[in-house]
Formats: sequence, structure tokens, C-alpha cells
Amino acid sequence: MRLPTLLLRRKPNSHKGFFGHIFILGGSKRFSGAAVLCAEAAYRSGAGLVTLSSPFGITQAIIKIKPKEVMLLPLPETKSGSFSFSGYKRIENFLKDVNILVVGPGLTQDKSTQGLVRKLIANTNKPIVIDADGLNALAGHLDSVKASRRQGVKDIIITPHPGEMSWLLGTSVEEIQGKRKQTAKKFAKDYKVTVVLKGHNTIVTDYQNNFYINKTGNPGMATAGSGDVLTGIIAAFLGQGLSTFEAAKYAVYLHGLAGDLAADEKTQLGMIASDIIKKIPEAIRLSS
Repeated sequence: MRLPTLLLRRKPNSHKGFFGHIFILGGSKRFSGAAVLCAEAAYRSGAGLVTLSSPFGITQAIIKIKPKEVMLLPLPETKSGSFSFSGYKRIENFLKDVNILVVGPGLTQDKSTQGLVRKLIANTNKPIVIDADGLNALAGHLDSVKASRRQGVKDIIITPHPGEMSWLLGTSVEEIQGKRKQTAKKFAKDYKVTVVLKGHNTIVTDYQNNFYINKTGNPGMATAGSGDVLTGIIAAFLGQGLSTFEAAKYAVYLHGLAGDLAADEKTQLGMIASDIIKKIPEAIRLSS
């Protein structure tokens, strides 16, 4: 598959503002690496600017492991080292200057954090990519997604694996896996979002009947952080002007191709998520 011209050709007078400013609400004392992987993948996929949030208590730790290009927004934290609901106003003000909101990588299921997530999703008018614990916060609270639509948001992408989709719908993983296509299409139409239902032959679909089944990727990608990498790629493509469906489709393809390249070098058994990020430039070159 060839990537769109919009991604591959840049005007000579381009500057970083042309390619999207992505804000990632992710990370916690326990899961600091997830958001960092997401941020690095976004930059490797063409994002112009990436700002990563961090709970106050782990800001110095994040500084040590994040790429130098990633900016930070320290925020209030709970006793467990997750984001506190009290940081909402600061995030709301910061979002005025960004293009894409990513919610989820490494957030934890702290109650205060989940309340923050739901309020952000319900009230922002920015395009949103929701993953991991961002999705967990919506289980039983899908009205937040409908509220976001009422705010005028037309660009919402959710990226559940089968377990997360089962929690959102209150059903079993077996039922999700037995009806992957039907489940993804129904959810997309019911909530007017783009769905990336991850797994073998990842499905991408939206409420306008666009549909794609991905064929790249391998079992070696079933490793911690792989989904965070995908979320970063999706956000980067969305920030560069692709529609939600196109951003998700091409990101899933490129993520899988980078994973295949990583497996060729490291083996499926020996590869880790950061190996996928390192192969993104080569995957782009092969898709040009």
C-alpha cells in the first residue's frame, strides 16, 4: 500500500505548525513508558509538535526517558501518582493551542483520573484518539462520547483490543471475536466514531461505511507498548490532515509493516515495542 501524497510531499516553505501539534494525556507513576512510546512514534510518523503530560511527581523521571524533542506539561497528581481531576482547567486552557488530543496510554484506572478523562472527552472540540485506560474510563459512561459529538467533534478514533471492546459493550471477548466485523461496524455507527478493533487482521471502520481489514503485522507485536506506538502513528497522521478513517487505516498498515521489519531483524520472539518505532522510517520509505 502506498501512503497518501499528503503525507509524502511537503512544500518547501513548510514549518512545524503545518503538521499538527499533538497533546498526549498519558502516563503515570507506574506506567510512565507508555506515553513516551506514543510520543516518540508520533514524531517518527511526521508530527510537527508533541506535548506530553506528566504527573508532577514523575516529571523528572519522564525527562530522563523521553526523546529530547518531546515537550512536557506537568499536571497535578493523585496519591497513587496518576492525573488528578484538579488539572482539568489547565488542560482545557492548553488545548486551545493544540490540534489533536490523545487520551489513554498508561493512565491507570484511578477514579479521579477517570473523571478527568470523561470530562475532557465530553467537553473538548478537538479531534480525539482514545486508547487503553482512556477506553476503560468510558466503560459504563459512553454518554461522554455522545456529549463530545454534541460539542461539534467530528473526529473521534477509538482503538480497543477485544478485551477493551468487551468492557465497553458489557459482553464477552468470545462474542467480540466471533463477530469482529459486525461489532466494529455497529459501534462506529451507534456512536459516530472511527473504530480500530485491534488483533489479528485489525479492522478499521467508521459510521460512513468505510471499511478496511489490515494484513500487515505479526505475533511478535503482541508485546507491551505496541498499542501505544499505533496510537502515536494515528495521531500524527490525523494531525497532518488525513480524515479519521484514512489516518487509522494507513497507521494500522504502517504499524504492521514496521512490526514485520522489526521481526525480520530481531525475530518475533525477541522484538519489543521500541523496535517497531525504529522501523517506522523504513516502513515509510517502502510505502512511498
